[in-house]
Amino acid sequence: MKRRLTFPLAGVACMWLAFAAALVHGREAAKTLEDLVKLEAKVEAVAAKVMPATVALLSEKTGSSGSGVVTTADGLVLTAAHVVQGVAEVVVVFPSGKQVPGKVLGANYSKDIAMVQITAKGPWPHVERGESKPLVAGDWVIALGHSAGFDPGRPPPVRFGRVISKGPGNFLTTDCTLIGGDSGGPLFDLDGKLVGVHSNIGLSVKNNNHAGIDGFREDWQRLLAGEGWGRLSLDPFANPEMPMLGIQMGLLRFVKGVPVEMVVPRSPAAAAGVRLGDLILSVDGSSIRNRDELKQVLAKKQAGDEVALGVLRDDKNLEFKVTLARRDKLFHEP
Repeated sequence: MKRRLTFPLAGVACMWLAFAAALVHGREAAKTLEDLVKLEAKVEAVAAKVMPATVALLSEKTGSSGSGVVTTADGLVLTAAHVVQGVAEVVVVFPSGKQVPGKVLGANYSKDIAMVQITAKGPWPHVERGESKPLVAGDWVIALGHSAGFDPGRPPPVRFGRVISKGPGNFLTTDCTLIGGDSGGPLFDLDGKLVGVHSNIGLSVKNNNHAGIDGFREDWQRLLAGEGWGRLSLDPFANPEMPMLGIQMGLLRFVKGVPVEMVVPRSPAAAAGVRLGDLILSVDGSSIRNRDELKQVLAKKQAGDEVALGVLRDDKNLEFKVTLARRDKLFHEP
């Protein structure tokens, strides 16, 4: 079958990252050779446990190929929305080469998450779901996927890396090396629990975005019901579900903070009392140096969250409580 990568990721996949700065648990530094041996054994054990459930998803209609992971005994597969975009059925291929039919269920394209149901009778090998929100920069993770498409001559490559950052939205970034065909594949913590699926590449093949598992949990019933919604974007900050203040951010050279150049009428910022000309200095007590930092902080929030904005106005320090709103609700995007 001719295969076309649905969401091309450039580069060559590596089997492992160096263990020189490896961790035994979470962010705890490995100090001895024994620590490294234990870590290697732990990663090998996780890989052996989850590999049977790491599947390739092939579309006979489009000729596309991606990855996914089985999460229930009856064959519920989690993957990225762009992997199954435009198709209703896929062929689910296990590492053993076994092929079974799958029905595409729902997809939230803004979060790049989707579900596929294996229609053949199980039980099927599956993995345990974990949590993505508790992850922080420095946590170590394990990535699997059918790099460059399903290859009967090898199992899904295993890659080891760490969380680089959280956000925007339900996304997280790691330095696990990924290429085309890995899209939709699973990301695990060191306990072997599923914490996300691969979404898209960042600045390089070692800077990749993953859709967090908690995003699936929030939309679980809608996805199971077969709903499709949202808009797929290469820029996660353009996600319609991104939380917003409702201001236009300015830039002042040699000045720390974010000047407010415009306040959207009837926006959260307007309702809280933020005005044109205010200088935002902090969010929830943490100082903000520029608009990029403000965007990053807001990206880790959720619509409906309340934040405390520290503002300088006419040489007076003020604080405003602002309840964030979704981008699409604020700007009435389709």
